[in-house]
Amino acid sequence: MKGLTTTQPANPIIDLLEAAKSAFAPDPNRSNIQSSSNMLVLVIIGYYKKDSFCHKGIKEAVLDELIADGIKYIIIDLYEDGFDPSYQEKNKLLIQRYQRFIKRSTHIVFISPVWWFRCTSMLEGFFDQVFAPNFAYKFKQITSTYGLPVPLLKDKRVLTYLTHGAPALPVLTLYLNSVKLRLSLGVFSFTFGWFNAIIRQFFSVPFCSEEKRKKYLKRVRKDISREIKDFHDTQWLT
Repeated sequence: MKGLTTTQPANPIIDLLEAAKSAFAPDPNRSNIQSSSNMLVLVIIGYYKKDSFCHKGIKEAVLDELIADGIKYIIIDLYEDGFDPSYQEKNKLLIQRYQRFIKRSTHIVFISPVWWFRCTSMLEGFFDQVFAPNFAYKFKQITSTYGLPVPLLKDKRVLTYLTHGAPALPVLTLYLNSVKLRLSLGVFSFTFGWFNAIIRQFFSVPFCSEEKRKKYLKRVRKDISREIKDFHDTQWLT
């Protein structure tokens, strides 16, 4: 009959595929993957205070450099995503999504304040749950009881920015910079290898001068700019 519209019957398989596609797609408000660049930077932040130096300072400095050069990026905000650092079963879809983003990325930037000589519980939970065996690393058997860790993400370049409330002197001397050593030796060497991860520590952030903060952000901008240049140089050579 003229003017009569018909509705196609629901297809549960198509509905399921569309739901899965949506679940794995990056939030358009937190990415610019339409960029033509082959470089893709995954920015992972584990802090809830939006007016903090982590968000307003470091994250914005990173994005400014990426946007200025037309570099693709995806932001993982663990608090906004509702990631649960202690309940892996709840995070199954998020973990799959994060692992997919990691696989696609060429560079990863971690941003976190330091709590009790570690990253925030959010970021530590991310390491625990997302950097799973056979995704981020595996063991190569040497003897019947001993194996060597083999990083599976060594094609990534990694930048980590940690903000401290404490001054540099006690952290670097009395406490032997255990923050950096644990992260470098206990996490990144397993997953990214020995030479692909850079860790920057910014000290006395709540108490330092505005001039000092600007110097910290200048360091961030230089890092990102250098990574972009190195990536483009490598692409040109290949």
